[in-house]
Amino acid sequence: MSSKQITYIVTHADDDPEMASIPFVLANTAVAMDVTPVIILQGKAVMLAMKGYAEHIHFEGFNPLMDMIKSYIEAGNKLLVCTPCMNKRKIKVEDLIEGAEAIGGAKVNEIVLGSDAVLTY
Repeated sequence: MSSKQITYIVTHADDDPEMASIPFVLANTAVAMDVTPVIILQGKAVMLAMKGYAEHIHFEGFNPLMDMIKSYIEAGNKLLVCTPCMNKRKIKVEDLIEGAEAIGGAKVNEIVLGSDAVLTY
C-alpha cells in the first residue's frame, strides 16, 4: 500500500444501511487505488463487527454489507471497534468476527492524527 491513509469512522448499522455501507464501498475502492484504508466502528456501528449481525444488511445499489466487510478484511485490513461502545452494548471480544479488533480512545486518536484524511459516516 502507499503511504497515503484514509480513515473512515462509521457510526451507523441497521438503523441506516446506506450510511453503514458507504464507508466500506470507499475503503474497498481505496484498496484498489493503493491507498491504505482504516475503518473504525463507533456507537451503534460496533454491532457490524458482531458475528451474524451484518448478514441481513443490504442497501440497494451496493453489494451486501457483509460481502464488503469480508473484502475489506481479506485485503489485509483490520476492522477496528470502539471498546467503550462494545462495553455499553455488552459485546465481548469473542462475539466479534475474525479480522475485528477492539481499540480504545488513545488508538483512535493515534490513527486519526496519522491519517491523510478522515471521513465520518
